[in-house]
Amino acid sequence: MKFLSLSLAAALIAAPVASFAANFGPGPVPAAATSFQVGAVAVTALADTQYVLPNDGKIFGVGVGADAVAKVLGATNAPTDVITLPVDALLVRDGSRTLLIDSGLGPHLGGSLMASLKLVGVKATDVTDVLITHPHPDHIGGLLTADGHPAFPQAKIHFSTPDWKALGAQAEQAALVKAIQSQVQTFEPGAAITATVTSVPLPGHTPGHVGYRITSGNDSLLDVGDVAHSSIVSLAEPDWGMGFDQDSPLAKSTRRHALADLAKTRQLIFAPHFPYPGIGTVETSGDGYKWHPASLPASL
Repeated sequence: MKFLSLSLAAALIAAPVASFAANFGPGPVPAAATSFQVGAVAVTALADTQYVLPNDGKIFGVGVGADAVAKVLGATNAPTDVITLPVDALLVRDGSRTLLIDSGLGPHLGGSLMASLKLVGVKATDVTDVLITHPHPDHIGGLLTADGHPAFPQAKIHFSTPDWKALGAQAEQAALVKAIQSQVQTFEPGAAITATVTSVPLPGHTPGHVGYRITSGNDSLLDVGDVAHSSIVSLAEPDWGMGFDQDSPLAKSTRRHALADLAKTRQLIFAPHFPYPGIGTVETSGDGYKWHPASLPASL
């Protein structure tokens, strides 16, 4: 696979990133936007928030325990008691449409997505399509404003059919479903969304979990959604259970096969929970894999 030539346009709002080691859960990060080209398509990684999760054997390494997870983390000199996961989104501009893949946690939890969009001159009303990889709060929370109105009022909102059905069955999401249902268009996993974006079935994390492949000419980028969460643990031990997966056996199988294919093809990916900006490739490492961030110019 030919590696893309990336040109970077990045900007950060100067604000300290808080330390959450003693306060697990979501927390704010500075707004950030990292832009590059996939062929003729402009793509931007957008910062929203981050999670700090305890290494307790209940989220990562289900069935193997915290000590095994700590060993994997320690081998990379990462902290062994916590696992930090960014929450990022992806902007795709093909000249006729402005598409946003996932919407972050939203304003109630300090999401920086709107500020990140502002860095590249994009307003909420400019977004023509919002593509959802799966309906977990850190991917759909930003679909509403702080007062409960649609955050992207001019956009079509695309959900896979299984995941939209699953979302509708969740009583706690009734207000969200009611607010956006007139904007929603459903699709079967694997369907093309636009001329440049096609959904990719990655089931297990949720029933209709998908990634999105952006293609222009000979170049492509795959947004892998939540097929892998930690750039360390999920790759080194893809067969370990993950507490957020709804169908663990299927998710493990999907993760193993997806990572094997990504390593073989050297497909450039965007991983919304890998270290910002989440752009890079997956390489084989022993019985597992490792993350190789794309070599980008220094941030502006």
